[in-house]
Amino acid sequence: MVAGRTDAGVHASGQVAHVDVPVPAYEARAQKLVRRFAGVLPPDVRVRAVRVAPADFDARFSALRRHYRYRITDADWGADPLHRHGIARWPRALDVPLMAAEAAAGLLGLHDFAAYCRRREGATTVRELQRLEVVRTTQDGTIEIAASADAFCHSMVRSLVGALLAVGDGRHEAPWPGSLLTRRERAGAVVVAPAAGLTLLCVDYPDDAELAARAILTRRVREAPQT
Repeated sequence: MVAGRTDAGVHASGQVAHVDVPVPAYEARAQKLVRRFAGVLPPDVRVRAVRVAPADFDARFSALRRHYRYRITDADWGADPLHRHGIARWPRALDVPLMAAEAAAGLLGLHDFAAYCRRREGATTVRELQRLEVVRTTQDGTIEIAASADAFCHSMVRSLVGALLAVGDGRHEAPWPGSLLTRRERAGAVVVAPAAGLTLLCVDYPDDAELAARAILTRRVREAPQT
């Protein structure tokens, strides 16, 4: 069980997973387990640490929030070759202040993000988006979009980024991304941003004593607040 199920082509530097194994088998290999994983996994997957988790821990349902970063460049020359696998290329100039102000701010909070999600049968699209920031770095002009939420539904982050890009390159006005929150089905006008720019950075968990309660709360089907 993993904390977040990323789309094909999306990266993760802080993925968390749990697995049930027999205690004797783990104890017999614990000291060399990370090194052994490095020997059998493909070169684009690394296990950095392994430890025994509390009995109530669930990598997915115990999580408090997930943190993602999306990196994109609108430079004429494209992405730095050394970082090309983690930075998406955008063919039009982007107005970052416009993306960062009203466009991003209008999406924050507890909402039904159906317009930004690929719906799954029986699953809710209500999420609490806690952070959505857009900045242009001073180093190479790359644009970074930071997104944090209690959970994200399928393709939600890349869809949010796609809506912000539509504002940044002048195809839509700044209030447009927030106006889509009234919809109860996916918005066809929202283009999903390329997968290569997205990275799952880290996952937050509560204290051990609160893990079970958090898992119960996460499994509840939430409803959007009445407006």
